Amino acid sequence: MLDLARRTGAPIAGGASRIWLRLYLNEVGPLVSLLALSLLGYGFFALAHEVGEGSTAALDRRLLLALRNPADLADPIGPPWLEEAMRDITGWGSVVTIVVLTASVCAYLALTQRRRVAAFVLAAVGGGEGVSTVLKLFYHRPRPDLVPHGMEVFTASFPSGHAMMSAIAFLTLGILLARVERRRRVSAMIMVLAIAMTLLVGLSRVYLGVHWPSDVLAGWTVGAAWAALCWFVALQLQRRGDVEPTGPPAA
Repeated sequence: MLDLARRTGAPIAGGASRIWLRLYLNEVGPLVSLLALSLLGYGFFALAHEVGEGSTAALDRRLLLALRNPADLADPIGPPWLEEAMRDITGWGSVVTIVVLTASVCAYLALTQRRRVAAFVLAAVGGGEGVSTVLKLFYHRPRPDLVPHGMEVFTASFPSGHAMMSAIAFLTLGILLARVERRRRVSAMIMVLAIAMTLLVGLSRVYLGVHWPSDVLAGWTVGAAWAALCWFVALQLQRRGDVEPTGPPAA
């Protein structure tokens, strides 16, 4: 147990801390991550089935139209600055932003002697991008044609790649940063910010008319499921000592 504490960066002194660390790596963390993966994975496939059956079509249309000026469907509701802000926010989930963010974090981890953690983050985000591409090709749902698009789009609609990749990148990096931080309030703030950014990216896609709401919900669901899977794998690797510790879990 002492060796485990040294490898994970936890203080050797303090029986409660050691017991919590052991539970986190071996029981609590894996159980929670697998439960989240199961629920979110089921949610995605259930939603995909409903979309395929056309059950979400009426609600999708109603929500999309609710965000448009009834007199001019090319005009989203709200002042002009809101539409411009939504274009900026949707860029948070773009391929360029995710690549730059991931590369920057991996470079930092490598420079601070956490090369295996850097490789894991790269594999997690890169693998998520691959899954997103495969799912889009498999379902091949057309983009909404109910309202004019607020920006150019080039791929299929289901699931939303921006919503999915922002969930994967922000949640994975949020968990990483939260584990570095020892103070629970700061860790909680980091996770709240990661979740808020993920939600805003998805909402911006619907507001701009480039995705049906069900596309975004599916992107959030499968992205969070992938992040949960990565969390489970990271715990197993850390327990075995195959990746460097990112810091003690918040008690």
